[in-house]
Amino acid sequence: MMGGAVLALVASVLLGVSDFLGGTLSRRIPLITVLLLSQVVATLAILPRMLLESPATNWEPALFWGVVGGVATAVAVSSLFKALAIGTMGVVAPITSLSVLVPVIVGLATGDQLTWILGGGLLVAIIGTVLASGPEVRTHTPGHGSKPIVLAIIAAIGFGVANLSVALGSASNVTTTLVSNSVVVLLIYGVGALILRQVPRAPAKGLVGIAAIGFLGFAANLCFALASTTAPLTVVAVLASLYPVITVLLGWRILGEHLQRVQVLGVIAVFVGVAAIAAAT
Repeated sequence: MMGGAVLALVASVLLGVSDFLGGTLSRRIPLITVLLLSQVVATLAILPRMLLESPATNWEPALFWGVVGGVATAVAVSSLFKALAIGTMGVVAPITSLSVLVPVIVGLATGDQLTWILGGGLLVAIIGTVLASGPEVRTHTPGHGSKPIVLAIIAAIGFGVANLSVALGSASNVTTTLVSNSVVVLLIYGVGALILRQVPRAPAKGLVGIAAIGFLGFAANLCFALASTTAPLTVVAVLASLYPVITVLLGWRILGEHLQRVQVLGVIAVFVGVAAIAAAT
């Protein structure tokens, strides 16, 4: 249990840094380039796991959930990077932490009880999202407006489905789940590049950052998958959803982002709500 919790927290840190790099680089490098090249690195990094665990063991459910998770991941990451590139990281990132609602809703649908703490946490998190995103939606200057918020919500749903799929698939075979997930994401991004008729190109400094995104993403997914096999999904999902804290701090410290007072309260409320959900699960 403790080992799974630690792995989930490590996944949060890795994802937080990866997302910050993805959002930052996507501001000056075409999004499809960042997505495709970073996924190439992530896919190459995960392939050696096939030497440690046979992908043929219990492969059918793992492959199914890997494919489902791959589609969800492709949608989530592309939406998030675009939202971070055009919006305020301090607002966009916390909204994506609501991805935890997907496994919680699944848990409730399959028999988990809605306690006062869980219900209160859900309510506080939703109110926090409204407070944090409200000023962004009403502002129509560059970098604001409804588009980053909508993309962040799509990313949250996508990450929730992706995390649930990885956990379900990893119960059968971690390697098959992660490899199929990564390959599906790579294929989707490759098709996207062909449709957009864009040849992935990036300056040397950008390539280093893109490679880091891919490796950090691979490491985070591996930590999450392993955590889900040793700790309850609800606990792992909540702890892994704390990655926006890292993204927000990096956006504030490195990019000098400033939020309105109501937005700060909203961001705090989101994290308090997620913490309450964690305590209830």
